[in-house]
Amino acid sequence: MIESLDRLFQFEANALNVRAYRQQLLASNIANADTPGYKARDIDFAAALRKASAGNTDTSSTVQLRVSSDRHLAGLTTSSAPAEALYRNAQQPSIDGNTVDMDVERNRFAENAVHYDANLSFLNAQIKLMAAALQG
Repeated sequence: MIESLDRLFQFEANALNVRAYRQQLLASNIANADTPGYKARDIDFAAALRKASAGNTDTSSTVQLRVSSDRHLAGLTTSSAPAEALYRNAQQPSIDGNTVDMDVERNRFAENAVHYDANLSFLNAQIKLMAAALQG
């Protein structure tokens, strides 16, 4: 029974995870609007949701750290995110190399927040419908 509920809510859970990650990226872009050389990042939401819905959620990548001495510990860093962050092309490049356009970022941030709230509303409606069905 629990597996059935997991499958029922899986799409909304995947969508919320990808939307939350996108919101973090957009907030980072806004926070770094005045940082010289900062490149704005975003994700392809549709592709990330398709990938998450297909069950291919392993986006962790392993990077070998470069060491300058043999006595350094060999370590691996792994990053796991629901989607691959892509660099956005600048619509109006700035002199300092920053590609953040605040109007674009604010619009995408607000749009993503509205979609996130809509996903939560859909999930709440599914839960209420399931609870009503269980109560008879």
